[in-house]
Order: sequence, then structure tokens, then C-alpha cells
Amino acid sequence: MFHPHVLILPVGSSVDFPNRDNTQHHVYSFSPAKTFNLELYANRLEAPVVFDQPGIVELGCNIHDHMQAFIVVANTRAIGQTNEQGEVTIALDFGDAQVPGSLNLNIWHPRLPDNTKPVVREITAASLTNAGIETVSIELTPEPSLEGPMNNLQKRFQNL
Repeated sequence: MFHPHVLILPVGSSVDFPNRDNTQHHVYSFSPAKTFNLELYANRLEAPVVFDQPGIVELGCNIHDHMQAFIVVANTRAIGQTNEQGEVTIALDFGDAQVPGSLNLNIWHPRLPDNTKPVVREITAASLTNAGIETVSIELTPEPSLEGPMNNLQKRFQNL
């Protein structure tokens, strides 16, 4: 499995894809924000991958279909990831500039109906509570069931 399942980082960041088991993996992405292909490897380091364009990058493994992860590449440093309660705090620093009347908040989740792009919500100064808090809701597809019929390979390993 990829760990973490979702990684959020600013444009220009690089990511290592270490293989910490003895199974060969073939990591790839065909996403418009970053296309790459790390050939079969085990116990050897590949060069880090630089994510130089904003967007959603979906990762996969040609050998293990269940391996999937996402990298969200943002062109801002005002980014964050929600906690288990679905909450995130994003500190905004405008320096000496005037605070804008509204901001666009880009929200992404692997279970969005179209997870190839974020959902955009406008946040206005008038909509914030006195504590500077805004509540935003989004619709997600149901959590996929992990239960189901086992394939022949899984059945073979279950009996070991």
C-alpha cells in the first residue's frame, strides 16, 4: 500500500517512493498534473519525483491493482488536510496587503463524484463567525465495501 493514502504539497516539492517490502512494484501516474512511471523495483531507490504543476495526481501500481493513492499539488502554501473529524485550520497571512472580501476554497477528497478536480467554495468575510470559522459541506460517494468475493489468489493465501 502507499502511505500516506493522500499527500498534500506545494508545487515544486519532490517525493521519494521507497519500497519497504521485498515485492516488486511498478508505480505510475497518468494524471495531467504529473505523468511518470517507475519501473519494477525492489530494495533499490529511484530518484525522487518532482511535482512541478498544480493538480490531482492519482498513483497506481501495475502489479497490485488495489494499490492507489493521491497527491494533491497546490500552487499556494495556504493548504491543509482535515483531521478525523473533517476539520482543518488554514492560517492566512496577507502581510501588509488588504484582506480580500472573499477567497476561493478548493476542496478535494478521493470520494468526490469527480475526484479529478477540486470543488470550489467561496468564503466571504461576512460568512465567517466571530471566531473566523466557516463550515463547508461537500457530497461524497459512499465508502467502498472492502468485503466481497475473494479471487483465486486470495483464497490460496487464506488457506496457508
